[in-house]
Amino acid sequence: MRPGPLQLASLPPLSLYVHLPWCLRKCPYCDFNSHEWRAGGDALPEQRYLDALVADLDAALPLIWGRTVHTIFIGGGTPSLFSPESIDRLIGDLRARLKLAPDCEITLEANPGTFERDRFRAYRAAGVTRLSVGVQSFNDQHLQALGRVHDGKQAIAAVEEAASAFDTFNLDLMYALPGQTPAQLEADLAQAMALAPPHLSIYHLTIEPNTYFAKFPPVVPEDDAAYAMLDRITERTGELGMERYEISAYAREGHRCAHNLNYWQFGDYLGIGAGAHSKLSFAHRLLRQVRFREPQRYMNQALSGAAVAQSDEVAIADLPFEFMLNALRLKDGFTMAQFGERTGLATTAIQRGLEEAEKKGLLQRDLWHAWPTERGLDFLSDLQSIFLPET
Repeated sequence: MRPGPLQLASLPPLSLYVHLPWCLRKCPYCDFNSHEWRAGGDALPEQRYLDALVADLDAALPLIWGRTVHTIFIGGGTPSLFSPESIDRLIGDLRARLKLAPDCEITLEANPGTFERDRFRAYRAAGVTRLSVGVQSFNDQHLQALGRVHDGKQAIAAVEEAASAFDTFNLDLMYALPGQTPAQLEADLAQAMALAPPHLSIYHLTIEPNTYFAKFPPVVPEDDAAYAMLDRITERTGELGMERYEISAYAREGHRCAHNLNYWQFGDYLGIGAGAHSKLSFAHRLLRQVRFREPQRYMNQALSGAAVAQSDEVAIADLPFEFMLNALRLKDGFTMAQFGERTGLATTAIQRGLEEAEKKGLLQRDLWHAWPTERGLDFLSDLQSIFLPET
């Protein structure tokens, strides 16, 4: 790789993200790169897509040669649409090409609408170590409003099976849903807590551009009501021994998501698959890449050795904001040493921002580290924006 302006003493941990882009139905709130696949039509092109992923990875190997991969996340879309045999092949192909850490965390996203009782166990046998189950709600009315293909009973059955098949798993839950009342949130929380998930991811329903909800916005709880819901979630999870370690993540001891932690700590990740993003560090520069987004085009491009649609060096002026965008999501924040190691910059690059954030009550710090206050977590976008590069 050609020289650049940075001076990184060491490279951060490396993760791998694999994107499987198909869903049974596109949810009205979703702005991810997901594409509907309808049963009864053409067969899901599992094997051709896996061939493309392997070709994509082979072309990218020179960028990460010799580096250990600490976590793998297979996301989507709905990866559990792929058969256990395909996931087994995928993980085998990854193991054959990458140096995986002995305790490598391998997460697979799964939706209750694709749940079959034996399927989760087969994913475990294929090498998946952690399942992330996209429940969103246990209320049938809210699930229908969110465009989900499962109902509350299917969600409970899927989580129970995940708990039986895996040592650790995650349950996704959304709040501030169309028409949701505090009592309905309480019911969702009670059901989720009854299933005793070791990790819980909580998402505020937001109306994203270029989604169905952006064109036809539903009536959702006002901001004050949504804040009260989040406070209740934090209170309820705390009562059951789950710690809020990130703005939207709660976990029992020993069950934090290592893959997401690497993102938030400004680690490196190689992304393969349609529309996948990468952030890779080298001794003198940081690189961001994006793969082709549309699945058919991605497969064609990857199989011809050209999956990358865009590749850009991260400007030095952007590094403080890029780092803070991630690190300030963590309740424990970051150390000053970590900032220097991951960006190659001196802490003077963020000194003015730290002072401003502290004066506004959004951040606390000592000589060694800085972390968001409760107010900082509540107004995270305001805190992060303090570190935007000056124009």
